[in-house]
Amino acid sequence: MAIKVYNTLTKKKEEFVPLHPGKAYMYVCGVTPYNHPHIGNARPFVTWDVIRRFLEHEGYDVLHVQNFTDVDDKIINTANKEGVQWSDICGRYIDAYFEVMDKLNVRRAHVYPRVSEHMQEIINVVQALIDKGYAYELDGDVYYSVEKFDRYGELSGRKLEDMMAGARVDVNDKKHNPFDFALWKAAKPGEPYWESPWGNGRPGWHIECSAMSMKYLGESFDFHGGGSDLIFPHHENEIAQSEGCTGVHPFVRYWLHNGFITVNEEKMSKSLGNFFTVADILEHFEPETLRFFILSTHYRSPLDFSDERLKEAQRSLARLKTAQDNLKELAQLISGGPTETSKALYAKLEELRSGFMEAMSDDFNTALAISFMFELAKEINIYHQHISTGSEKPDGKLVENMEKLFAEFCGIIGVLETSAQPAAEKDASLEDKLIETVVSLRQEARAAKNYAQADALRNALTGLGIVLEDTPQGVRWKKQ
Repeated sequence: MAIKVYNTLTKKKEEFVPLHPGKAYMYVCGVTPYNHPHIGNARPFVTWDVIRRFLEHEGYDVLHVQNFTDVDDKIINTANKEGVQWSDICGRYIDAYFEVMDKLNVRRAHVYPRVSEHMQEIINVVQALIDKGYAYELDGDVYYSVEKFDRYGELSGRKLEDMMAGARVDVNDKKHNPFDFALWKAAKPGEPYWESPWGNGRPGWHIECSAMSMKYLGESFDFHGGGSDLIFPHHENEIAQSEGCTGVHPFVRYWLHNGFITVNEEKMSKSLGNFFTVADILEHFEPETLRFFILSTHYRSPLDFSDERLKEAQRSLARLKTAQDNLKELAQLISGGPTETSKALYAKLEELRSGFMEAMSDDFNTALAISFMFELAKEINIYHQHISTGSEKPDGKLVENMEKLFAEFCGIIGVLETSAQPAAEKDASLEDKLIETVVSLRQEARAAKNYAQADALRNALTGLGIVLEDTPQGVRWKKQ
C-alpha cells in the first residue's frame, strides 16, 4: 500500500518514494535544553515516533536523527542567572527530556547530535557558503545573503520582495539585507566560544541543523519534521544554507510539520499562566493517557489541551483496555473450534486491519486509525459477551487472530503495548503460572467434593486480589 504524505514544500499530498530503496532517512528538530520539556515539545516527538513505527512496520529501514541545540542564548542566560556552566544546564535538561519521553513510550532516535560536538562541521559549511558567494563576513560575524538564493521563501510561501517591502530597517544595520541571517556570531564577554577563521564565536541558530543533518543523512534525504512554528525562518533558512552549500536540490524531499497546541483555546504562554511541562501533566495523568490524547488528533491539525480533554482520552483508553482484558479472558478458555458466529468475524478483522492501514498510509492519520481500534474493541466485547452468556466455547484461532491484530494496532500507536502481545507469542510469567496452579488445585478439590478446601483456595486468591469466575466454559480468573 502506497504511503502518501502532505509535503509542506509542495503544499500537497505526495506518494512517498524513498531516495534509497527500502530505507527512510528522517531528521527531526529537537529541543533547546534550557528548561523542562512542555506539552508543545511532546507533540512532535510523539508524532514522529508513530511515523517511524509505521514506516518500520511497512518494512523500511529507518535512520532517525534528532538534534539537541545545546549552544543557545537561552541556555547561556539560564546558566548566568544560576551561576553555573552552560554545559550543566544542558546536561540537566537533556536528562529531563529523556525521562519524560521514555515515559511517553517515545523510542529513542538512532543519533542525537549536539551543536557543541559538531563545531568543525558547522565551520566547514559556513566557509563553503562564503567561498560560493552565499555568505559574507563583517567584524567577526558571518551572514547568509538571502538575495543570493533564488528559491528563498519557497517552503513558507513567502516572497522576499514582499517581505522586504514591509520590513522596518535600521539605518545603522550593517547587514546587506534586513533578512540576512547569522551563520556565525562573534563572541561576547561571558559567553562560550569556539575558534574559527573569523575569530572566536559560536554558530547562529539555523546552521547547526544543516551541518548535522547532512553529516548523518547525506546532502539530500527523505523526511524533515518539526512544529509549524519552525517553517519560517528556521526551516526556510536550512534549505537556503544546505542547497547553497552543496548545490543539491532538494535538500529534503518531504517536509512534515505538526499543528500548534492551544490551552483551553488560547495560545500557550508563561505570561498567561497556561504553560504546562510534561512533568506537570504526568503528576495527574498516566503517560499513556497523554500520548493517546496527542495521537487522537491528526498531527497537522491544531490540538487544544485541557483537563477535560485529557480525562476524555483517559476514558477512551480505558475502553480499549477493557477489550484487551476481555480478549485475555477468551484466550484462557478451551477452544471449541469455528462456529457460524466466529466465521463471520474473520472477514471483519481483515476489514478493520485494511481500514487501519489505509488511515496510517494517508498522511499518518492516527485519529482515523484509532477509530478502527475502537471498532475492533467493540467486536471483541460483543464476542466476549456472546461466549460468556452462551454455551458456546470460543474459536481459539479467531481469538488468536484478534490478539495479533490488537497487538499490531497497539504497536503502531504505541499504547497498551506491555500487555498487547498475543498469549501464544509470550511465556506466562511465574506469577501467572502460580495462580493457574492454585486454580487447578481448587478445581480438583471441587471435583472431589472437598468444598471446604476449594473455598479456602478461592478465599486465598481473593485476598491476593485475584477474582475467579465460574462459567459454563470453565473457570476464569482476573486481577482486580
